[in-house]
Amino acid sequence: MTDSVVHVIDDDEGMRDSLAFLLDTAGMTARTYESAVAFLGALDEAGGGVVVTDIRMPEMSGLELVRQLKSRGAAHPVIVITGHGDVPLAVEAMKSGVVDFLEKPFDDESLLSAIRNAQTQASPESHDPERDRIRGLIEALSPREREVMDGVVEGKLNKIIAHELGISPRTVEVYRANVMSKTGARGLSELVRMVLLARG
Repeated sequence: MTDSVVHVIDDDEGMRDSLAFLLDTAGMTARTYESAVAFLGALDEAGGGVVVTDIRMPEMSGLELVRQLKSRGAAHPVIVITGHGDVPLAVEAMKSGVVDFLEKPFDDESLLSAIRNAQTQASPESHDPERDRIRGLIEALSPREREVMDGVVEGKLNKIIAHELGISPRTVEVYRANVMSKTGARGLSELVRMVLLARG
């Protein structure tokens, strides 16, 4: 079944090997590629499955790969792996159609869970309980908390959000803390991920 195939694209050989080993022990078939260009070159033979790609690579970035897949009509769900500080890139990737992103270092279970969710989304009449759960958490926020959350996800500074909403930066901090607490997000990248997943 091609759904259980995971295409791992990373220019770091150690990373490719460790991800392939993890997927193998989880009962998934891993195929590894040292670059996005190599994966696109093998696309016709690659078949279906989920793509896990690093976002920063020589020759072609993970973001450019997503655009290439889209332009070729390839329906692979894509998960991008980002380094610290690449959250704006990851947001751009999610807007381009990536199903999820993980910030390094991530734990094994986070990756396996993201892959399983992506496999679920790939099936036609898919119903994603994780997305429903996150949507419920976001809907439980007050209108003002949602406005602050939107500003945070767009990468705006507290003082900019405060100016736009006509409230003090201190008040923005309070709302921001409420958002993190109510959604259970452990950091900015996780909050961004949750919001983009809910909107998907």
